Amino acid sequence: MTIISKELSAPVSKREMVDIRELSKFYGTYEVLKKVNFSVRAGERVVICGPSGSGKSTLIRCINRLEKFQSGSIVVDGVPLDDNPDNVDTIRREVGMVFQSFNLFPHLTVLENCTLAPMIARKLSQSAAEKLAFELLDRVQIADQARKYPMHLSGGQQQRVAIARALCMKPRLMLFDEPTSALDPEMVTEVLDVIVDLAKEGMTMICVTHEMGFARRVANRVAFISDGKILEEADPDTFFDSPKHERTKSFLSRILSH
Repeated sequence: MTIISKELSAPVSKREMVDIRELSKFYGTYEVLKKVNFSVRAGERVVICGPSGSGKSTLIRCINRLEKFQSGSIVVDGVPLDDNPDNVDTIRREVGMVFQSFNLFPHLTVLENCTLAPMIARKLSQSAAEKLAFELLDRVQIADQARKYPMHLSGGQQQRVAIARALCMKPRLMLFDEPTSALDPEMVTEVLDVIVDLAKEGMTMICVTHEMGFARRVANRVAFISDGKILEEADPDTFFDSPKHERTKSFLSRILSH
């Protein structure tokens, strides 16, 4: 059965894009993820929320091997994320990631930031990469800044460049790690609007965020993580109106009161 959100009409497939089983991750002796089971289907939009230090960013960073995990398994679009470097490279080509701190190369222009990876990883010619970059920069309404360096852009503009850069690899899955947390309040909406547009087009995405209005508007599913465990998952209406776990209720009461 396909699931269609109230606002966004893009269907969700039965095919699993991400399948995580019994995932455990340690920093030294500290277990930040505790046998997590989690899956995302193609076309699904999942928001992960939870208190600081709960493991939510670590979880999505494990999906493209930015963090190594100690036990369990991750399969991305049928490819196991294991110690095989070819598999890691394959997954990284298909998974785009947008960080809270932008992570643009300061010594490269906006255009060069966007063309570097497609030219190296996908072997695009410079002209083809630039054509694609301009199309995507225009999509996020920042093509007129293509020749500038990141330091000359606002935070919201830099984050939109970061999204365009990730899209230049034509990923099957987008990961957003608190993409608005480093932005001034007036810049948050412009970045969230770009992500909403991606959702409307059916992009599979996992977004770690505290923007609960965005979660209710865009997500097919909201997952709450605390102390390294996913305690609750539900569609947005159920999650926000009828949370079951006491920890979820406490978290929502605090974050929604601000």
